[in-house]
Amino acid sequence: MTTPAPAISETTRETDGRGGFTRQSNSFETPFGDGPGELPVEAGRYRLIVAGICPWAHRQLIVREVLGLQDAISVGTVDPRRTPDGWVFGLDPDGRDPALGITHLIDAYRAADPDYDKRGTVPAVVDVATGAVVNNDYHRLSNWFETAWKPLQAPDAPDLYPEQLRGAIDELNEWLFHTVNNGVYKCGFATSQEAYEAAYDALFAGLDALEERLADRRFLHGDHVTDSDVRLFVTLARFDAAYYGGFKANRQRLVDFTHLWAYARDLYQLPGFGSTTDFEAIKTGYFGSPGVTGEAGIIPKGPDTSGWSEPAGREDLSGGKPAFQRA
Repeated sequence: MTTPAPAISETTRETDGRGGFTRQSNSFETPFGDGPGELPVEAGRYRLIVAGICPWAHRQLIVREVLGLQDAISVGTVDPRRTPDGWVFGLDPDGRDPALGITHLIDAYRAADPDYDKRGTVPAVVDVATGAVVNNDYHRLSNWFETAWKPLQAPDAPDLYPEQLRGAIDELNEWLFHTVNNGVYKCGFATSQEAYEAAYDALFAGLDALEERLADRRFLHGDHVTDSDVRLFVTLARFDAAYYGGFKANRQRLVDFTHLWAYARDLYQLPGFGSTTDFEAIKTGYFGSPGVTGEAGIIPKGPDTSGWSEPAGREDLSGGKPAFQRA
């Protein structure tokens, strides 16, 4: 029997007490690997649950496709509109995930922990045999796909997390999360003017720094796509469609940045990026979910997304080298 998730208010649970948004922590962070206590890497054992709205889930979809892990890890998709009862499998026949047999994602969380009382978040990796969530650590999940899952990657899979760059990638990823990825949420979920303006200023200072960084290099760490590019892309893909209006991150749109906009188009046109980007799900989720962007139910018709397919013209910045560096 499905037990609906309790309605959880971000303004009461995920706040710093001064009007600032503080995101809940992850509860299932066991890494994948072959060491003691680690999650074994096995084809067909796990199901990755995502939502088209969610940037944290979108990261995993991109990496899964770029690395050729589609046959090893199945995907289930919840309705992009999060309900007061949490994420539901409203896109599937009878509203039930065909592999897990559940209607609400929270059931997989409670299969892992009957006392779980947080939001049931995406992405979530579920053990198909037990129906229990085993990992929801969106901070590190893509890194496990890039490293521990290497034996099951496609033979020509690129190296998105090269060992010699991991320190620099981790450092930039940490900054990206606090300043940009979660920065838009700090704007959108702030409950005081002071907290909102501080988040707004930090976000656009960060975007200005990235605009400058990308003026003379094709990707964040040079000539090739890395895990950092995946993380920045998912925020940029949602910026004009959701964050600019819905989260009041409105100093300027993505399309008003010279280098960031060309960089985002460059990535969008690569395998795994545009194919996993669902602009309609993004708009439906942010504007159709109660309590996310205020008044719910009216989905914007715009913006025009045809520009994402226009040539980016950034290949010369990498000397014509291929975007993906093979392992």
